[in-house]
Amino acid sequence: MRQWLEGLEEKHGLDKLTRQARQLVIISFVLLLVLVIYRGFFVQGDTFNWRPVVAFVLPLVLFLPSIIGQRARGHAWLAFVSLLYFTQGVMLATLPGQGMRGVLEALVALALFTGCMGYARFRSRQQRLNG
Repeated sequence: MRQWLEGLEEKHGLDKLTRQARQLVIISFVLLLVLVIYRGFFVQGDTFNWRPVVAFVLPLVLFLPSIIGQRARGHAWLAFVSLLYFTQGVMLATLPGQGMRGVLEALVALALFTGCMGYARFRSRQQRLNG
C-alpha cells in the first residue's frame, strides 16, 4: 500500500492529490451533514425532537475549524469519526424501508473517511517537504 501511494505521489504530485482529497472531504462532509439533518427532521415521525439531531450533527460540526483551517491532524480524527456514521449507515441499511438511505449514508461516510485519510497523508507530506 505504501509503495502504491508513493508511486501515486510521484505520478500526480502532492499538490494535485492534496487538492483532490480536500475536494472529496468537502463534498462528502456536506452530503453527510445533509443526510444526518434530513434524517433528524423528516424521518423521525410525527413528533419532532431536536436532541437526536444535535447529537448526530454536533460531532461533524466540531470538525469545521479543522476543515476550514486545512489541518491534517483534524482530518485524521474526522476520518475516525466518520467510521461511526459508516457503521450507522450499515445498521440503517438492514432496517425495512431504510435500505437505500442506509447504503447512501454508509457510502458517503466511506468517501469522507477516504478523503480525510488521503488529505491527512498528502498534506502532512507536503508540509514536511516545504519545511
